[in-house]
Amino acid sequence: MKHKDFKILIAGAATVLFMSACTKKLDLVPTNDVGPGAVYSTSVGYKQAIAKVYGAMALTGNSGGAGSPDISPQIINDEGNSDFLRMYWYLQSLTTDEAGWTYHSNTDPVGIHQMNWSSVNQTVAGLYFRSYFLITLANDFIRQSSDENLSSRGITGTSADSIRKYKAEARFLRAYQYWVLMDLFANPPFVTDADPIGGPLPKQIQRKDLFTFIESELKDLETQLLAPRTNEYGRADQAAAWALLSRMYLNAQIYTGTPKYTEAITYCNKIIGAGYTLHPKYKELMLADNHLNTDEFIFTINYDGTYTQNWGGTTTLTHGPAGVPADSSGTSGNWNCIRITQQFVNLFDAQDIRGQFWTQGQNKNMTQLLDVTTDGYSSTKFRNKTRTGAPAPHMDPAKNWVDIDFPLFRLGEIYLTYAEAVLRGGTGGSNATALSYLNQLSVRARPNDPAASTYAQLTLPYIINERGRELFWECLRRTDLIRFGQFTTNAYLWAWKGGTPNGTAVDSKYNIFPIPAIDLTSNSNLVQNPGY
Repeated sequence: MKHKDFKILIAGAATVLFMSACTKKLDLVPTNDVGPGAVYSTSVGYKQAIAKVYGAMALTGNSGGAGSPDISPQIINDEGNSDFLRMYWYLQSLTTDEAGWTYHSNTDPVGIHQMNWSSVNQTVAGLYFRSYFLITLANDFIRQSSDENLSSRGITGTSADSIRKYKAEARFLRAYQYWVLMDLFANPPFVTDADPIGGPLPKQIQRKDLFTFIESELKDLETQLLAPRTNEYGRADQAAAWALLSRMYLNAQIYTGTPKYTEAITYCNKIIGAGYTLHPKYKELMLADNHLNTDEFIFTINYDGTYTQNWGGTTTLTHGPAGVPADSSGTSGNWNCIRITQQFVNLFDAQDIRGQFWTQGQNKNMTQLLDVTTDGYSSTKFRNKTRTGAPAPHMDPAKNWVDIDFPLFRLGEIYLTYAEAVLRGGTGGSNATALSYLNQLSVRARPNDPAASTYAQLTLPYIINERGRELFWECLRRTDLIRFGQFTTNAYLWAWKGGTPNGTAVDSKYNIFPIPAIDLTSNSNLVQNPGY
């Protein structure tokens, strides 16, 4: 199945299995008129259902679902803000030196860049409930894919084998969303397919225990997912599980108090050994035909201007940057929302092509955060054009929506994880190999610099800065700054951190987000995170 065809299947499946995600109702069955007996009666129905689970990563809608009208007015003020990636990007990038947001109306991420959010912040709650919506979809698919259900529906042989692979993918998607919640919220409610439908309210799980659950799931999936680079583009395989494990292990000391750098190296080696290579041109990573980048991309969220239209995802990252004209972005124009702090801009030297900063009409310094659209450079990293400069393949007539897929995992991150894990004392790697990976990234980033192969330094300060340069706007900056002790402390300050022009340290409670107040009210089993 081609790239376009899987997007079409995802879009078609969007009408199926729209379920509640409020955590007090995590076990609800579909609330529309298409019940599980009809959806899961054939192998084709299962394929459509797993496409719905994937599709919920790229499509928008009310995260609360028909069964949760109590949360929808407060969390989803416009449909674009219910897209997973847009909400996730808000919390991972807008909280850091990577980006500031111009506006502060009720549909904007109020207080996120300034680090003054609370348990009633709608942006924080939006991501939280969207992740649970995705977990709920995955849990239902996993239940419906049991051997008992397959047998009772007369699905056997190769059809049953295919569905078991889909089930493994649903488990991976659930594990990924629980990682998101563990990373951002630390101690979230927890429910799986083993919990009875309509059972007791979900109980809270501690971060260390959730780490163990995700780790166990991913290790089990190593033998159940398809081999690396053998699945359809946009679907999970073994390498996706390895990539998530490597990321978890790199941050294990934050999550559990116990470092696991050797394990991080182990899984980086598995991915590198599977045949991935760096895509030769960095500026082609975030274009409208980036589905061709299967050399580097490990797992993606697929977007399409015709089949997955929404105002979130890479549409936000293409329209959002301030000042970028339509002929540059390949869209109908810019929203003048996103600007970049001068401290982040300063990470890039003149030879480095990765910033792709838009400077025309923009001041470098973010003297003002709100309402002033010209304070701070922006970026053309995400462009709705092909590598030849042609219009996006599935451009809608109004040029509103984009074709740019978003890599949740790619080889560039794996090289950086390997190098950092080696530096932090992990075994199974070498300094020489780590430095070679860093130099490969440097050579790609500086194609016109004859000394690029000698630029890299095998030091932790170099790596945190290089992660910023290489993974710019790819939803990792907050997690990285926390791991390096720079997120809430005065070790690194940027414009408007803590709400001041030059930046200031903030309370360490902001290293994790609060459980949304609306869920604390709904579920008496939950205890708020410290400090909120």
